[in-house]
Amino acid sequence: MGIPVKLQVFEGPLDLLLHLIEKNKVNIYDIPIVEITEQYMEYIKEMQSENLDVMSEFLVMAATLLDIKSRMLLPPEVTEEGEEIDPRAELVQKLLEYKMYKYMSYELRERQEDAAFHLFKEPTIPDAVKAFREPVDIGKLLDGVTLQKLHALFRDILRRQDDRVDRVRSSFGNIRREEFDLSETMHFVEHYIVEHANCRFREILTLRSGKMYMIVTFLTLLELMKEGKVEVEQPETFADISIRYTGKEGETSELSGDYD
Repeated sequence: MGIPVKLQVFEGPLDLLLHLIEKNKVNIYDIPIVEITEQYMEYIKEMQSENLDVMSEFLVMAATLLDIKSRMLLPPEVTEEGEEIDPRAELVQKLLEYKMYKYMSYELRERQEDAAFHLFKEPTIPDAVKAFREPVDIGKLLDGVTLQKLHALFRDILRRQDDRVDRVRSSFGNIRREEFDLSETMHFVEHYIVEHANCRFREILTLRSGKMYMIVTFLTLLELMKEGKVEVEQPETFADISIRYTGKEGETSELSGDYD
């Protein structure tokens, strides 16, 4: 038996399918695809529309329903885990999403209708009223105030100000930029080692001050060891490092150029 419906009642094929499911009172997760497909095809036959775009949407859904119907007649497909694949699963997911958005649109429409009953107006309070401030009664304000209470209030204010101080950041000092000539320092350290032939690392560190000087001195020593120009010896952990120059006298240095 046909179902007399009009195209303008439904906003698309999903809307029609949702209407058929609700009318037949079936579980959306277990759609009787044969029955729903027959009713859907009856609607397509009675459809009278010159809008090919709209008509094509309904025909695509009809082809989808027929494809699902044919797959339901075949042996069920099985995943790698051994679970059966329901041909209706993708369609059910689309219907659930459409149903959610549809009822959300109903909620928004109701809120829009309710908003029509709310009226707003610009404030029309006179300036004299807005500028009014209740006069302060000094006698009432100071009633019961004693010197002890004022002293306690003053100490409470000081304590609050003291609590706002960041104990960590307030102790930070100023960071000063240390001017440093890297090439000159490396030349100085290497020249000292060459000139003395045998010296100690701690001895070189005392020649100048500053953290950068200590770092560059250590790096210079490592580079000279890498080039095979010095030999170092440390008898035990944390002991002083002995340095012996093994390069050739007057040899050009790759670190800092010729010696003076």
